[in-house]
Amino acid sequence: MKLTIIGCSGSMSGKDSPASSYLIQATGKDETGFERLFSIVCDFGPGAMGHLMRYADPAMVDAMFLSHFHADHCADMVGMQVYRRWYPEGALPQIPVYSPGDGAARTRGLSADDPAETYETEFDFQQLVPGSLVRVGPLTVEAFAANHTVPTLSLRISGPSEEPDLDREVVLTYTGDTDTVASVVEAERNADLVLSEAAFEEGRDTVRGVHLTGLRAGQMAAEAGAARLVLTHLQPWTNAEKNLADARSVFTGEVHVAQAGAVFTI
Repeated sequence: MKLTIIGCSGSMSGKDSPASSYLIQATGKDETGFERLFSIVCDFGPGAMGHLMRYADPAMVDAMFLSHFHADHCADMVGMQVYRRWYPEGALPQIPVYSPGDGAARTRGLSADDPAETYETEFDFQQLVPGSLVRVGPLTVEAFAANHTVPTLSLRISGPSEEPDLDREVVLTYTGDTDTVASVVEAERNADLVLSEAAFEEGRDTVRGVHLTGLRAGQMAAEAGAARLVLTHLQPWTNAEKNLADARSVFTGEVHVAQAGAVFTI
């Protein structure tokens, strides 16, 4: 399994990165037995559509997952819809889009389309709830409840390792936007890599139930027994070095700050 950071800026796009969006890929067999590369995208915030083109052909994305409907996590769904409907060689096939709530209504609201627009030729919107399991090729995605201001899901993604001598499934957990909560710790349990939001700074941002700090992200990963931690969704005004140091103070595994274009193999 390979993770590519499409965008990692929190709450808005930043000068060096689109807003939250992540490409997860793994090789496996399709329903005919043919071995190929499967690609899923988790979240699709402002700027993600253009940057996705740097790392993968948007026409080859197998499924999309939206952790929640705040615009910094889903605004570029409008761009993907236009790309699929008006592709020069002909409209592209429908792909599944998994999210909490009504994904079609949210996309319609972003695009200001007519209420009769269903996007049924581009997207197959499907609702996820905590406990939902979705299989995409060799990848299995399980949804867990997060602790945010709107319904939000953390995603635990299991799949084949990129390491040829590692004979087991590996786990990537994407927290989505969340504050500390037991359900996300369970999503991170023994994960090989945790991609954790860390928008807030310890000592600066005191409101709870919205975002993690670097310290709280590190504490949750440590409690879960995770192996590696990548901090993401840092707002343009958040001090990445402080959040990195705070996470390292409580988590003994590798800790990194996400950057657009960075690749992590699992």
